[in-house]
Amino acid sequence: MPLVSPPWRALGGALLVALLAACGKAPPPEEPVRAVKLVTVGETAYEAGHEYAAEVRARVESRLGFRVAGKIVRRAVEPGQRVQAGQLLAQLDARDYQLAADAARAQVASATTQRDLAAADLKRFQSLRDQGFISGAEMERRSAQLKAAQATLDQARAQQSSQGNQAAYTQLLADAGGVVTGVDAEVGQVVAAGTPVVRLAQDGPRDVVFAVPEDRVAAVRVGQPVTVRAWASDGQWHGSVREVAAAADPVTRTYAVKVALAGEAPPLGATVTVVPQQSGAQGAAVIKLPTSALRREGAGTAVWVFDEASSSVRSQPVQVAGADGNEAVIADGLTPGMRVVASGVHVLAPGQKVSVYQSKTATAPAKTAQAATNNVANEPAPPAVAASR
Repeated sequence: MPLVSPPWRALGGALLVALLAACGKAPPPEEPVRAVKLVTVGETAYEAGHEYAAEVRARVESRLGFRVAGKIVRRAVEPGQRVQAGQLLAQLDARDYQLAADAARAQVASATTQRDLAAADLKRFQSLRDQGFISGAEMERRSAQLKAAQATLDQARAQQSSQGNQAAYTQLLADAGGVVTGVDAEVGQVVAAGTPVVRLAQDGPRDVVFAVPEDRVAAVRVGQPVTVRAWASDGQWHGSVREVAAAADPVTRTYAVKVALAGEAPPLGATVTVVPQQSGAQGAAVIKLPTSALRREGAGTAVWVFDEASSSVRSQPVQVAGADGNEAVIADGLTPGMRVVASGVHVLAPGQKVSVYQSKTATAPAKTAQAATNNVANEPAPPAVAASR
């Protein structure tokens, strides 16, 4: 008789095959097709890449203060007020200086009397000397007394003038016409001589002042043309660099640059944008890419170029020449017409399949949803159902 295997042996063999199949390695999942944004490479004009925020200031802005010490009893101007030359800005308590001036005038009167008395004595003794009643030594003594009295009078007059000036210095007057840009002291405050009280921006030429970082100050030079654009309007002016600070600011470590404007200037204190014009490259045709398209590859820089035929990307080394605003200027590695991945470059691999990202737009207009809402709201309410008792 032929041997027949028991059913349990056949069932065990099938289970063994299934178990061995389960222990094998699962096939790797397919790489997902990523959607990428592309930019087409083209040549555009180089626009002198660096822009700086600046402020319009007066070329001459003075911090005016009293030439004497005292207590402020009056402030005649407010910030933003326009003043003329010689107009009163502030005033000190002048009583002590007026008393000193009065004392100086009394000293002049006393010295004048002493001088006149010495002159009268000299005249009388001169008559006696002509008659031979006094000696020459006595005449010399009388003459010396007159000279001393005259010197005392001259000193008293000078003192009177000085005290008069001190009393006049208790009034702070505008040196020139302009606009008050700030007040640094108030009524009732006791200030020392020279303490700033009022800041005055004098009428006349205006400067545009901005700060340049240390790594870019070498590109700014005196006489360099500059384009100035208003921040809050479409105004545009032209000027030239008038001054570059010789030392960096101790806090910000930036260099202050002053630009002289030609012709009419923006309003005082206005915020503007300054674009220094670079010679040579200004207006030249260059290739520019957004900085998000660049990635580091080894010791250099590369971008992903899209291959139309295979719908994949390949790495393309490029050479970056600099920056123009928020874009990178490419010196070598790309030609016009290439399509480059603009974002998400760090999650791609060479030869990876990608799809071109298409922006999604809403298909249903808002009015349809509003109409549907109105229809539901305007439907009559269903009749009420009487509750069963």
